[in-house]
Amino acid sequence: MSYVVNGNCLGCRYTDCVEKCPVKDCFKIGKNMVVIDPQLCIDCGECVSACPVEAIAHDSKSDLKWIEHNGVFSSIWPAINQAIEPLPCAADAENQINKEEVYDKEAF
Repeated sequence: MSYVVNGNCLGCRYTDCVEKCPVKDCFKIGKNMVVIDPQLCIDCGECVSACPVEAIAHDSKSDLKWIEHNGVFSSIWPAINQAIEPLPCAADAENQINKEEVYDKEAF
C-alpha cells in the first residue's frame, strides 16, 4: 500500500509534501507534477495534509490510471528531497478544469 499523487498536481507542482515525507527519494519530480514511488512509500500519510491542492490520496482511494502513472514515472524521474518553488502557473492551474487535456502525458 502507498499514497498516490493524482491529476490535481498537474500544472501546480507544489512540493510541500516532499518536506513532510520521512523517506528519502520517495518523491520524484517531473516537468509538471511530482509522483510517489510506491516501492519506497511507507504508507504514513504525512504528505497528504501538506498538499494545498489535495493531490495526494491513498492508493485504495485512487484511480488506477494515477496508481500506474506514479509507478511508471517514479522509476524514470529524478528524486526530489526538498521543497522548491511551485510552477509559475500554479495559482491558475489550481482551479483549472480538464488538466489532463492541457498537460500532455509526455510533459507530466
